[in-house]
Amino acid sequence: MTRKILLALVFVGFLAGCAVNPVTGKRELTFVSEAQEIQLGTENYAFMQQSGGGKYDVDPQLAAYVRDIGNQLAAQSVRALPYEFTVLNSSVPNAWALPGGKIAINRGLLTEMNSEAELAAVLGHEIVHAAARHSARQMERGIFLQAAALGTAIMTSDSDYANLAIGGANVGAQLISQSYGRQAESESDLYGMRYMSAAGYDSQGAVELQQTFFRLSEGRSSDWLTGLFSSHPPSQDRVRANIQTAAELPKGGKTGEANYRAAMERTMDSKPAYDAYDEGRKALAEKNQTVALAKAEEAIEFFPDEAHFYGLRGDVRFIAERYDMAISNYDIAIRRRGDFFQYYLQRGLANEKLGNDTSAQADLEKSNQLFPTAAAAYSLGNIASKQGNRTKAIEYYTAVANSRGDIAVAAQEKLVRLDLANNPAKYIQFGCFPDNNANLIVAIANATSVPIRDVQFTVQYRDSSGATRNREERVRGTVEPGQRVDITTGIGPYLQGASCPVQITAARIAN
Repeated sequence: MTRKILLALVFVGFLAGCAVNPVTGKRELTFVSEAQEIQLGTENYAFMQQSGGGKYDVDPQLAAYVRDIGNQLAAQSVRALPYEFTVLNSSVPNAWALPGGKIAINRGLLTEMNSEAELAAVLGHEIVHAAARHSARQMERGIFLQAAALGTAIMTSDSDYANLAIGGANVGAQLISQSYGRQAESESDLYGMRYMSAAGYDSQGAVELQQTFFRLSEGRSSDWLTGLFSSHPPSQDRVRANIQTAAELPKGGKTGEANYRAAMERTMDSKPAYDAYDEGRKALAEKNQTVALAKAEEAIEFFPDEAHFYGLRGDVRFIAERYDMAISNYDIAIRRRGDFFQYYLQRGLANEKLGNDTSAQADLEKSNQLFPTAAAAYSLGNIASKQGNRTKAIEYYTAVANSRGDIAVAAQEKLVRLDLANNPAKYIQFGCFPDNNANLIVAIANATSVPIRDVQFTVQYRDSSGATRNREERVRGTVEPGQRVDITTGIGPYLQGASCPVQITAARIAN
């Protein structure tokens, strides 16, 4: 397929996507169909719940209460989606919506509100984000960027750009972490208030909630700026707009303070335990094991039903290299909540430290099924390598090498050591340019983090009779990480900018 045809297809795709937004009635460019929205939300909902601390399952009555309020509001939406509502086990005040109507609210936000009407305001706001396709448009912005990159790539190279695709969990994380923008927030405030009013709630609850948000953002109180405000920034303009909207809606309606207090009673009673847990997590991040352990014990004594508290105590033991004690705590956590990835991840890592590779592998695989992580994949790569399963080890290390941080660097090094001899071209960069006599110089660069040697490459050229020939060349000595070596071949003429007739054929690790 030619570059012009590909560019034309991209352009036609842009034009073909016009549709009417079901909430606002405005025409907008649409690339993601409703079926794709629903699929995207369904595929990522479980991952996003895991990354948000898992389901808050120790107070099932509260979870049912939130679902009931959410369903009442969803019934007012002009767009019928398979709405779902869940409460997440996190103290960070936050709420989010994925495409297709998959909505979550954190325990930490619920503890900051005072009425059913305020809860209705939050859930109505998130319903509109889903119904008005705000989260889908976040994805479409990514498609625009990818299409732009594709267009540029098509004009400059014939390479395969399939690697522009990203994993579903990463898409979900980006969708809930990015700011929607003023227009989307205004639309969600407006229509969310209309939904709550239609469901019989006092729309003044949305005004009071936004006033609280704005006041807290000005005071930069607690961890609020790391939660709801990162994707739903409050402002005085939003407060004024909500006041105006409330004035246009029917007066009165349910506020539900008593109902809300009753629904929140168990969660509010256990809040001191979660506060201690949060302090323990902070202490552990600051490498203060003594305080972290004391806070874990305090939380467990106050509310022994919560699995996260045993997970914290296990993490303290893990860092102290008391791996048997760590495993005992992770066992307790898993008995209380058997569907949270972190307990399996940490127990797997502890078992790996003790040389219990069979148990470690089972736990790490379970962890990755629930929520794929670099840490689990890296350790699974280590286990596969020890078992002599080179193919599986390369698969795991490759997944980690595409992430970030020290673990990615470590995975890249292990990947090179396993794979360089078989696939040298994946790890060695090269380029061509002419010397002063128009003869070919080949630049060889070590793109790995380890020294390499015995780099061999083939140069294809035409001799004086026009016949195609291949010449084997070799880089003498060691090429250090990031180092470039230029090899003068004497083959010519070679014109600047012509295709580089080189194939990397061999290389070895230098140490």
